[in-house]
Amino acid sequence: TPSLSFKNSLKSGDIDLSYGVDADVRASKDIKSLPRSVWGKASTDVSGWDLSARAELDLQDLKSMYFDIEADSREADLSVHLVASKRDDFAVDAVEATKTFEADDKRVSVTPRFDIGNDINDVVVRYSYDKTDVTLTASGDAQKITVSQEISEDDRFSPTVSSTGDLSLEWEHRVKKDATVTATFRPSESLNVEWDDSDWTANVKLPLDGANIFKESVISVKRDVTF
Repeated sequence: TPSLSFKNSLKSGDIDLSYGVDADVRASKDIKSLPRSVWGKASTDVSGWDLSARAELDLQDLKSMYFDIEADSREADLSVHLVASKRDDFAVDAVEATKTFEADDKRVSVTPRFDIGNDINDVVVRYSYDKTDVTLTASGDAQKITVSQEISEDDRFSPTVSSTGDLSLEWEHRVKKDATVTATFRPSESLNVEWDDSDWTANVKLPLDGANIFKESVISVKRDVTF
């Protein structure tokens, strides 16, 4: 379903405020069914910490609210991210923190993540040096590693292997400034191609698991509009 997003921003003292509405774009006699959500965000700086809080209300279910809170310290190279929701009761859904270490031209970050709602915990370790990035994601049940290599000024290749035997290959090509094409190949599963051109995003997903490629393919186009 096509969608339309309206957003605006303003400043009140030291606080940056932004807000917006997401709505469906379709023919309907029920006008009330078109707006999907309304959101607001406040950001400020307190003693070297960049703080932001975002709240979103589901207009199709007024009992549902979602909260996203971030705190980032540039001096300590530490960031904390919390996701919460309010339905019948307020609940913290997920928490993660990232600590970054830098030495010479090398950069290492460690991110423990706690998905409280689904009872899933893992840790993400990222290592960056020159044109290579290595990301290791590990939990008690599975491990996954991605090696991302910049092979030219406009091309990056990123294979991913997991302990369960899953494999994916991603190639990103910069077509021009603010425009990239990313192809992700998962053997015996799917081929996904995304074109991201500034405010436009087009996505094509082709199944490779024996399904009817013409009936099961998914094509989507999104356009960000700012008033």
